[in-house]
Amino acid sequence: MNHAHRSLQDLAGVSRHLKLAREQAQALAQAKAEAKAARERERNLFAITVGKITPLRERNEVSFQEPPPSPLPLQLVLDEQSVLREAMSDEFDVSTLLDVDDQLSFRRRGIGLDVTRKLRGGHWSIQRQLDLHGLRSDEAREALGQFIRLSHRTGVRCVRVVHGKGLGSPGRTPVLKGKVHSWLVQKKEVLAFVQARPADGGAGALVVLLQPGKRKLF
Repeated sequence: MNHAHRSLQDLAGVSRHLKLAREQAQALAQAKAEAKAARERERNLFAITVGKITPLRERNEVSFQEPPPSPLPLQLVLDEQSVLREAMSDEFDVSTLLDVDDQLSFRRRGIGLDVTRKLRGGHWSIQRQLDLHGLRSDEAREALGQFIRLSHRTGVRCVRVVHGKGLGSPGRTPVLKGKVHSWLVQKKEVLAFVQARPADGGAGALVVLLQPGKRKLF
């Protein structure tokens, strides 16, 4: 009798264990299903919130992206302002500043005669050249100002400026030659200039010595 009672108790225990296992399995399955449904709701949140949508037949889109502004040439603006401030006048009287000899020359105050002598003798090699042939007076003045400024900025010391002998001018008068003398005297970067040697252009060109400048590549 006791043996039969224990058997019934064992069966009841097994039954309870199986029932608990089924309940746990059902709970796990339900939790998985709820988690899956939650993920689906998150993925379809927009569709669930807005509802059914109908795509437009034509896409009337407007772009609000404006093209980026062009970079401002600030250095160029500053250079142009500098040109305006240092405008070379045609009314400047250069005659009193030129050395009167067989070849007109100029040296700034404090520069010795040996400088113009060395300049004539080719002591400094010519590093750059500007040819003003065919330019009108205003064009030549602007070109010369930019050329001197750029040469000085990049560390160039000696340049040649070709102004021509004026043989093609009305009355065969070298108008541009005299203006170039005047313009160069008004440029603070110019220390001295002399008429070029025959091999370098003679009376149609000047060899110009510039002040030492810090070399810049911009």
